Amino acid sequence: MNDAIRPFKINISGDVLADLQQRLAMTRWPEAETAEGWEQGVPLSYLQKFCHYWQHNYDWRSREIKLNQFEQFMTQINGLDIYFVHVRSTHSDAVPLLITHGWPGSIVEFQKVIAPLTQPENFGGDPRDAFHVICPSLPGYGFSEKPEQTGWGIETIAKNWDQLMLRLGYQYYFAQGGDWGSMVTRAIGEQNLGHCAGLHINMVSVKPDPATMNDLTEQEQDSLVGRKHYKNIDSGYSKIQSTKPQTIGYALTDSPVGQAAWILEKYWAWTDANGDPENILSKDEMLDNIMLYWCTASAASSARLYWESFNNPSQKEISLPVGCSVYPEDIFRSSRRWAAQTFKNLIYWNEPEKGGHFAAFEQPELFVDEIRHCFRLLRK
Repeated sequence: MNDAIRPFKINISGDVLADLQQRLAMTRWPEAETAEGWEQGVPLSYLQKFCHYWQHNYDWRSREIKLNQFEQFMTQINGLDIYFVHVRSTHSDAVPLLITHGWPGSIVEFQKVIAPLTQPENFGGDPRDAFHVICPSLPGYGFSEKPEQTGWGIETIAKNWDQLMLRLGYQYYFAQGGDWGSMVTRAIGEQNLGHCAGLHINMVSVKPDPATMNDLTEQEQDSLVGRKHYKNIDSGYSKIQSTKPQTIGYALTDSPVGQAAWILEKYWAWTDANGDPENILSKDEMLDNIMLYWCTASAASSARLYWESFNNPSQKEISLPVGCSVYPEDIFRSSRRWAAQTFKNLIYWNEPEKGGHFAAFEQPELFVDEIRHCFRLLRK
């Protein structure tokens, strides 16, 4: 196996950028929606303005420089090239922290939290809370290689992430994740291969405890309403991606406007932004993430993770120490007693007052505080 760790820089071909401009200019638009607001999806007027900005005002090359500010690498694990950001703290007692994104996310989500996590004293923090930060891209996402065969579900990814950490020289580390990242992080805890010392997750997706159904708290009642909303109104994308990822991949790989709409709808639905994602994320920030999907043509390959793992989520008990942060506008919002049925060593629980599904992206300072508070309980 080629286990070399190779330096990497993002450098999108000019031909890809020129092709994007041409496709944006030649977009064939549908008619406007017939319902109010975002009820039928991304409104035509919003998407047209957004894509006009993308075509005429967004400067990828300047954003590329920003994304390249942190050291990036590539290494082959089990025959697949894995891309990752790796930033070491200057503090010798810093603990390695593995952070995993989900869909429709990427390493872009963590750009605002890496420096505070690695050098806390520069951001009003305590040097004793320092981490070495490792942010890999999921297989088939961004610059990680696309699997050419089945079998790359969350269990395989979790094992590969452990190999990655060992290859980097980390025999002891913490793991964190949201969305698919939370599921990969849970799988690391379930496998418990002896190197990960603790977990922190946002998007706490556990089954409601049947024993509590006659004694539900207000939060639990709200959680059940949210789960029903997701199932009935908000999960169409997951039904497609978990059953026919190849079919939707053709449309999204061919149309930048289609790819943008597919992701933007989730920024509207899953952020704590009072009805407009631009209240919390700038156009440039959202486009940075969209560009990682578009420029790498990873619509189909990223969706296949749903086909691999969405319909058989694990609910195994985890004995490793676990911390949870439940943000008010996340997709799933468990109660502590429900979570305790799965996480048998639940050491930290908090419910921040603001934030949604993309916690590190939306509320970087709160996210960093949650990580610090949780793992402060486990540092040697």
